[in-house]
Amino acid sequence: MDKLFMPQVPLNSPKLPILKTLQYILFIGIILYVGRQLFIPLSIAFFISFVLYPVCTKLEKRGLNRSMAIFISISLLVLLTIGIFYILALQLAGFASEWPQLKIKLLEALGNLSQYISEQFNYTKEEQLAWLSGISKDSSGDLLQLIQTTLYSSGVWLVLFILIPIFSALLLYYRTMFVNVLFTFFAEEKKTVIRKILHETVTTYYNFIKGMALVYLIVGVLNSIGLLIIGVPHPFLFGFMASVLTFIPYVGILIASLFPITISWITYNSIFYPLSVIALFAFVQYLEANLIFPLAVSNRLKINTFITIVMIIVGGILWGAAGMILFIPFIAIIKLIADNTEELKTLSVFLGTKNK
Repeated sequence: MDKLFMPQVPLNSPKLPILKTLQYILFIGIILYVGRQLFIPLSIAFFISFVLYPVCTKLEKRGLNRSMAIFISISLLVLLTIGIFYILALQLAGFASEWPQLKIKLLEALGNLSQYISEQFNYTKEEQLAWLSGISKDSSGDLLQLIQTTLYSSGVWLVLFILIPIFSALLLYYRTMFVNVLFTFFAEEKKTVIRKILHETVTTYYNFIKGMALVYLIVGVLNSIGLLIIGVPHPFLFGFMASVLTFIPYVGILIASLFPITISWITYNSIFYPLSVIALFAFVQYLEANLIFPLAVSNRLKINTFITIVMIIVGGILWGAAGMILFIPFIAIIKLIADNTEELKTLSVFLGTKNK
């Protein structure tokens, strides 16, 4: 029995350079964090080029030169993105047109709440107003800081919206050169393995994108149908907003649910509707976490759920919301390399889905 707990490899064996590995992980983590403003757009462009590569190759096989094929592929992607934002803007405009009526109902609800507090807790309206005034003064500086941060982030994303397609186009155009440079780092007999890894990487990430799109679509449809049945205004806007925010575990769905909960409470002035929204989102979130996401995404990447959650958290720490999305395909690429490298079989088993 004691032999089960005896180390099979001596502690000083060079086969387990644990300290050196931890140093590499720490060093890479520092580089990723410090250089996140460069690495995030490059990573997004890198994976976009993976998705567009099959389209480009098909267009090139039909007689188009590489530059024209890339231009058409990037243009289609940009038009699709603009179309999604246009539909979202229309939904937001419809919501904004009803805001005056909602504002009146909100003020009425706040007045009723103030009256209830005054009657139940003997806390007069004047004292409530004084308390709110103090909070307003204390938070004015924070509000200004929030506005400045929001404007800065909007400007950054506007620049990225321009840079990312350019990066993607350049990666697609110079892809042959990049592959040839990569081959120079390996021996001749390794080139077949490297070519296989590259092919599987493109295929895997393409499947990942399809899986995530399927998750967002299914969750968005379920949310929207549920909100429509309950009677919440603008069900498709709130339904798909909650769907997109599901990439942030637990927190995202809480943030997204605040809008339909508040709107339903103000519109109907009944606790039944907010509770129905909470029950709906909880049920759909359960389906997404335990059925939809594992089937559509994790199985396609062949990464176990534990590693998937850890990489989401690590990505959020290093790169924020972008890291939560990008670090999952990163670990999938590492898994592919480990699958095809004899020295990394242990890592392949650790990242994989087999539990035997």
